[in-house]
Amino acid sequence: MKDVPLALRRTATILAVSAVTLTLLAGVTGLLLAFYYEPTAGGAYRSLSMIATQVPFGWLVRRVHDLAGNLLIVVALVQMLVLFLGERFRRSWLTAWISGILLILAAIGLSWTAMILDWSQIGFWRFRVELGIIEAIPFVGAQIRSFLTGGGAISSVTITHMYTLHSYVLSLGAVGLAIAHLTGLIWQERELAAQDANKAAVKLSPEPSVPGPSLEQSEPTSDATAAI
Repeated sequence: MKDVPLALRRTATILAVSAVTLTLLAGVTGLLLAFYYEPTAGGAYRSLSMIATQVPFGWLVRRVHDLAGNLLIVVALVQMLVLFLGERFRRSWLTAWISGILLILAAIGLSWTAMILDWSQIGFWRFRVELGIIEAIPFVGAQIRSFLTGGGAISSVTITHMYTLHSYVLSLGAVGLAIAHLTGLIWQERELAAQDANKAAVKLSPEPSVPGPSLEQSEPTSDATAAI
């Protein structure tokens, strides 16, 4: 049982490095796709079809981009479970915990905003249904829908808004949160390593010796024994 926290710490660090790698991979492939992607109602589907069929290795870049985004959600969720099992309520652990939760939300937001970017039938109708759910939110639902769509109907302005949120706001936020998450875990690892080193030093330190009777005190005792 003594090695369980150490194993959880190592697992958390590996998952954090994986999250940073997936975030950067999704960012780099997204940047490559942005050279050919056209964020308009008619051009979105056409440009993605061109990337998949005409651009060299374009299909591979798009596939890696999709896989990296989906795997980021899975890795972040597993990471939260590992952090919960090895919870240590210190400042470094809290930094990793909060940044991990925000990273999950950012990854889900990236997946959600990408739903309409391919301008396919599935993405369009799914986005329309979810907009109806958002509009049902009391007081602010209509305002959120208007902000996301850029008006009433789903159009090129909607794709532009989603593309901006996906490519700039959420992507940069996910990269920053992944780095902050890894930094918090490295900080925690150093704190715990220093704590373990201090405990080991205390165990290895020699125990203070108990002073015995001095020679002057033992001599009268021997004289008295001889006299008897």
